[in-house]
Amino acid sequence: MLKIQNSLETESSRNSRKMSKLCKQVSIESPGPTIKECVFSFDVPVPDVPLYGARIRVVYAGACYRANRTRSTSVCSTSSVSSIGSFTGEMDGYAHTTIPAHIGIRDGALFPGYEVAGIIDAIGKAAERTDELKEGARIVLYPYEGVPHGYAEYIVVPDFKCLVPIPDQLPLSIAAMLPTGALLAMNTVVSASECLKVALEGPAKKDKTTVLIVGTGGLALWALRLATYYFKREEYNDRISIAVATLKDEGFLLAKECEEVNVVQWNEDLYEKQLIERTTDACGGPVDVVLNFGTTSRSLHRSLQCLAPEGVVLVTEDVGERLLSKFAKKAEDLSVSVVVVPNGTIEQLKELVSLVARGDIEPPPHSVYPAEEAAEVVRKLCNSEIKGRAILKFHNVE
Repeated sequence: MLKIQNSLETESSRNSRKMSKLCKQVSIESPGPTIKECVFSFDVPVPDVPLYGARIRVVYAGACYRANRTRSTSVCSTSSVSSIGSFTGEMDGYAHTTIPAHIGIRDGALFPGYEVAGIIDAIGKAAERTDELKEGARIVLYPYEGVPHGYAEYIVVPDFKCLVPIPDQLPLSIAAMLPTGALLAMNTVVSASECLKVALEGPAKKDKTTVLIVGTGGLALWALRLATYYFKREEYNDRISIAVATLKDEGFLLAKECEEVNVVQWNEDLYEKQLIERTTDACGGPVDVVLNFGTTSRSLHRSLQCLAPEGVVLVTEDVGERLLSKFAKKAEDLSVSVVVVPNGTIEQLKELVSLVARGDIEPPPHSVYPAEEAAEVVRKLCNSEIKGRAILKFHNVE
């Protein structure tokens, strides 16, 4: 009994010393009209290791924002706080709840989510180690309910259920793009496949069908690669055409990386009728499925009018929460549907890891930046100045 007590006291003293250490945390909130008021940096305590879980050393994190405007509970009154803007500006930023007109948000270059790849730093005393999940193992974190409210150098997970091991040949910087951007795009493509099957094999039995991907940010670029991969493996692949609607000139170069993809530019200076006609002409007529990674009412309204009867527009949860009720009547009048697609499952994330690690799917271009430059990175993403994805680096391990 005495040995057990001494052991617990030793463990407690070690935890006490560990907790006295601080690490950096970067929190990215939903951008308001003033971009500089959405990125904050804090000093937070290095967390204790959960009994059944693990502490993760974050190496890379995808630049995503947190849709919820509530301040992270991990920040306490004793934390050292340094915000990108003034404290007054910080509080003003939390009152902003609508999505602004930054082009990077409109085309899906910056989106809500949580993307972390790193190394298991320590494992709880009651947790069961495996050959794949042990101290030093490379992992990617599935964004479970209750993920931390920011990217810290060290985070903890309550158990191993949300950890996906990463093979040695997959760089952690690429793995950090998978848990939200790639995973959401994958689930959207899977949903699109189901819609296409109905169009091709259902009562209508169409000879050919067209899929339109809206946007040229990280979500759309993943969707284009995933759609090309999965559709080619369908028995009716020769009856599916893919088109991309881009909001910027660079979209042509990025979209043209894939063969046999029609590209149309949605020039915001043109009238809606002209844009709709331009899109349907490029697609050979109205389309059957739209993967809409745009975030504005105008983008969704335009997508609906590019659909054939019984067509479907797929939108992310973030967009669906804001716009679904607004466009329900319009969709009904046009005899089309708007379907909200959630983030994918952990099984899909494991499949993604395998596909990218094997080279079956080439990830979109990405750039790595020091975590200290998060504010500048978000500014560039909001202005759509970064091609592909932006990844924040917290530790040098590779």
